Amino acid sequence: TQCTSGCVCPAGLVLDGKGDCIPEEECPCIHNEAMYQPGEKIKVDCNTCVCKDRMWECTNNPCLGTCAVYGDGHYITFDDNRFSFNGNCEYTLVQNHCGKNGTANGTFRVITENIPCGNTGTTCSKSIKVFLESYELILGEEHVSVIKRGQKGQVPFTVRYMGMYLVIETTSGLILMWDKKTSIFIKLSPDYKGHICGLCGNYDGNGINDFTTRSQSVVENVLEFANSWKVSSGCPDADCIKDPCSTNPYRKSWSEKQCSIINSNVFAACHSQVEPGKYYQACVTDACACDTGGDCDCFCTAVAAYAQACSEAGVCIAWRTPSLCPLFCDYYN
Repeated sequence: TQCTSGCVCPAGLVLDGKGDCIPEEECPCIHNEAMYQPGEKIKVDCNTCVCKDRMWECTNNPCLGTCAVYGDGHYITFDDNRFSFNGNCEYTLVQNHCGKNGTANGTFRVITENIPCGNTGTTCSKSIKVFLESYELILGEEHVSVIKRGQKGQVPFTVRYMGMYLVIETTSGLILMWDKKTSIFIKLSPDYKGHICGLCGNYDGNGINDFTTRSQSVVENVLEFANSWKVSSGCPDADCIKDPCSTNPYRKSWSEKQCSIINSNVFAACHSQVEPGKYYQACVTDACACDTGGDCDCFCTAVAAYAQACSEAGVCIAWRTPSLCPLFCDYYN
């Protein structure tokens, strides 16, 4: 039923915002400022939601938590706390050895080594070690080295390649995805909520207490928190968080222009699902930082991190082109 401005719809009908009167059950649902019609489905984490009677009806499956590390020391914890840290050492990303003194029994630990990739003190995660029970896995660009200690038994992990990612999937509920450059994604079963520690936080659903040090103290200072997770006490503490665009001001305008793709129409479908601002700023920082070659890698990794977040929110963006961060699909397939 058409309704002109200022009129009232007949009983049982409501205005749809476009001048039409519709039954209440045909009203749309709202998610991240976008409207969805009755019967439409969206994916939220690992659950599916259906719009019905102006409400979302969602499945209630337990979802894996995700920690991301990418580019020039950008971290997103399991509880969605974000910080940047540029220490040049080996650091514990996540482990379930988390007693009061840090020595409680555990089954896994993931360590990353930050290696300089620019003149400004920029560091990138390029070396990864995974400890699983009596196994040690050392991840390299060309292959995975496996060191076995102790008795024989069932191998608690599988190694496979999925597109550009090297994927380690364990029987204990940990999945690690690495692009063999600077991006690491760690997924954990919800069984570990509140029972892990490291730079990825404690996965208890509360981002406020993510900065828990190795000695189990909750601190506010990023440097104090991150330095506590050094693997070797012989490494010097990082003493500041650098701004490479201040050091390399001549690269800033180029970086902003390149990274503007994140805020552009290319990713428009994702903007309402994943806020782009922090990913854009991280991209600008990284593009400024990689000043000794590999600057395109740093830029592409930063954009890919946003694309990955969009994908996990159910929005797949085809943003790569033959001239912008191309992938040779025949090779990866």
